[in-house]
Amino acid sequence: MRLSDKNTVLIAASLSSFLTPFMGSAVTIALPQIGGVYGMNAVTLGWVATSYILSSAALLLPFGKLADLYGRKRIFVLGLAGYSLFSFLIPFSPIAWVFIAMRAAQGAGGAMIFGTGMAMLTSVFPPGERGRVLGINVAAVYLGLSLGPFLGGLMTGRLGWKSIFYMNGFMGLLLFLIMLRKLKIDWKGGDREPLDKTGILIYVAAVVFLMVGFSKLPSAAGWIAMLSGLAGLACFLFLENKAVSPLLDLRLFRHNPVFTFSNLAALANYCSTSASAFLLSLYLQIVRGFSPQQAGVIMVSQPLIMTVFSPLAGRLSDRISPRTLASLGMALNTVALIFLSGLQTESSVPFVVFCLCFLGFGLSLFSSPNTNAVMGSADKAAYGVASAILGTMRLTGQMLSMGIAMLVFSLFLGDTAVTPAVRTPFLGAMHTAFILFACFSFLGIFASLARGQSKKSRIAD
Repeated sequence: MRLSDKNTVLIAASLSSFLTPFMGSAVTIALPQIGGVYGMNAVTLGWVATSYILSSAALLLPFGKLADLYGRKRIFVLGLAGYSLFSFLIPFSPIAWVFIAMRAAQGAGGAMIFGTGMAMLTSVFPPGERGRVLGINVAAVYLGLSLGPFLGGLMTGRLGWKSIFYMNGFMGLLLFLIMLRKLKIDWKGGDREPLDKTGILIYVAAVVFLMVGFSKLPSAAGWIAMLSGLAGLACFLFLENKAVSPLLDLRLFRHNPVFTFSNLAALANYCSTSASAFLLSLYLQIVRGFSPQQAGVIMVSQPLIMTVFSPLAGRLSDRISPRTLASLGMALNTVALIFLSGLQTESSVPFVVFCLCFLGFGLSLFSSPNTNAVMGSADKAAYGVASAILGTMRLTGQMLSMGIAMLVFSLFLGDTAVTPAVRTPFLGAMHTAFILFACFSFLGIFASLARGQSKKSRIAD
């Protein structure tokens, strides 16, 4: 393959990986303005973010399968088109629920992008180069998370919240045109086969019920929805085991411990770390009295560390077993979460920054090598599905992490608003959440170690 084709895929995949987290973190800063325009209450405002995540999580696997069947570039380009279109349309929403519905549609475009970006990179670059390029891709994600609050706040303050969506639309359109003009080839997983429509319907419904239910715990409706989702997933797996052309080929997991345990380690990693930014944002503002801007400056240290070290960790995973690097990363995460569980009112800002940098370094050592392990252990015909499964683990872990944090808050604070008046119970809730997350991270170390090593890893070691 021509070097220019490889570079086009790397640029497109990395910029798209920057775009979606940048949008999410920038929109978070703009939520007060958006809520004021549409008269949204706190619950409705929460759906601005949740609708995007929910749509992406439910559709990642179906779009990953479609990419394997009909072409990864084709689905990626269609995703860019849909993402850009709804980025331009969202600011014209007449009422709140139209806004939220369009965010869900934008999330569908994001699922098409996420479900194919890593699959294209893995298709284009040989095993000896994958760690490096996957590390660059992971760094782009964290760069988007780093710049989102700063640029989002700047754009919202000077140009209004609509400018965030317009900028994302223009960037998505630019990538769309680059892919159409510069890249003439496509990649498929093999011969076309019938699409498992029944499996798609059951899977999407199960994921929606599961994630909505978990977000509403500990209410009775939340338990009913979550149990319905689990029952739906059990039914899905039973049917997939018998399907001739399954949406999810369970042979990906059978006799492939690297793939299975790498995904479990990813789930444990995102479950144990995703809510840390949420908890620390409240800690810095509610307990320590910092302004949102000051809190943002302190918290940006973590994603900046991840942006710097993720490419280096990815490059190392081409030479050293991903099992070794990822397990070390999870061990460092566990230590960082234990440190964070001890934060007090009088804890110094340098100590908070140290904990964030420590956590960011651990996440760097984990993310790129683990991604390399997942994609390297999948057959070429299933790169799209493998990428989608890993993305689903990330989104599910994020939802679980926030759900656990909300559940702990409901036990310690009930319906009380989070204000400086509840510093003491808030600290108790935060300490409990970080201890739980440290336990999940500790268990994740064993999942990471249990994956074993691929032939390539053994040779490298």
